Amino acid sequence: MGRVRVRQHVNPLSQKYCSVLETPDWAKIYRNLQQPLHLDIGCARGKFLLQMAQVQPDINFLGVEIREVLVMEANEIRDRLELGNLHFLFGNMNTSALSLLSSFNQPIATVSIQFPDPWFKQRHSKRRVVQPELVQAIAQFLAPDGRVFLQSDVESVAMEMRDRFAENPHFKQTYPETWLAKNPLPVPTERETACFNLHRPVYRVLFEKDNLL
Repeated sequence: MGRVRVRQHVNPLSQKYCSVLETPDWAKIYRNLQQPLHLDIGCARGKFLLQMAQVQPDINFLGVEIREVLVMEANEIRDRLELGNLHFLFGNMNTSALSLLSSFNQPIATVSIQFPDPWFKQRHSKRRVVQPELVQAIAQFLAPDGRVFLQSDVESVAMEMRDRFAENPHFKQTYPETWLAKNPLPVPTERETACFNLHRPVYRVLFEKDNLL
């Protein structure tokens, strides 16, 4: 199957993407529903998760992407690889977070948001994926020892994501540095590899759920 060409930017506020996504019967999706779940928001073509699902077969992975054609392509590859611990969903997390996160029978172990669309213009800032409502929804359904990993090669975007999670009392950083020096996940994204090859900095932050509240 050839590489699918799609629009680079999709406006998440347009009427087309305002519908709440329908969640499947997870027992029919995952081979072992009791495994911990890693949610990747904005998974694009899914190459990161396709690798992660093979490296960590004892974890279930879910990628959510707003460009439907990419989801279809990723699920076709998943099927060819016969990965029973991976699924991709088409949807907009800014309208579907509560319905999706509440559909699981157990808390989410890990959430990653990596290199999201920066939407540089100030008037487009509401189109960015990390909004306070999404942060609160993640806080509500994240496991007591759950983690949230964020990264971007645009410092201002990374700062905004970091600040929105830091402002929520349910999250805390567990290291003193402003940015995390290394990726804690065993697989880099395509964008992260490209940044490394171009000697461009990547701004990373890792949060854990604060169980003292």
